[in-house]
Amino acid sequence: METVQLICIGCPMGCPMTVTLENGVVTSVTGNTCKRGDIYARKEVTAPTRIVTSTVRVTGSQTGAVTVPCKTKTDLPKGDIFRCMRALTGVTAKAPVHIGDVLAANIAGTGVDIVATKDVL
Repeated sequence: METVQLICIGCPMGCPMTVTLENGVVTSVTGNTCKRGDIYARKEVTAPTRIVTSTVRVTGSQTGAVTVPCKTKTDLPKGDIFRCMRALTGVTAKAPVHIGDVLAANIAGTGVDIVATKDVL
């Protein structure tokens, strides 16, 4: 039997949780005060994922902006973060860019798109 201590990031409460695993299977989650904590804990110890935030170069901005903030549209496996970030170094968007615009489809072959999180004119 293995136990893992986590601080939940599923809601603002930040509950300290204990996850018990047996042969890689979650047998119990304790310490959470909401259902999101249970879901987060089970996923975090078996297949952790993250939303990646960054910036992408932008050209042709009327305001002089040189970058646009962006994020992955959905979470991706934690192990793909650095591959995603390396791929972003080669991405350049042309202004105007609007919130939600896809700046890079299927980044680094992950199946996840990179979307703008701010308008850049």
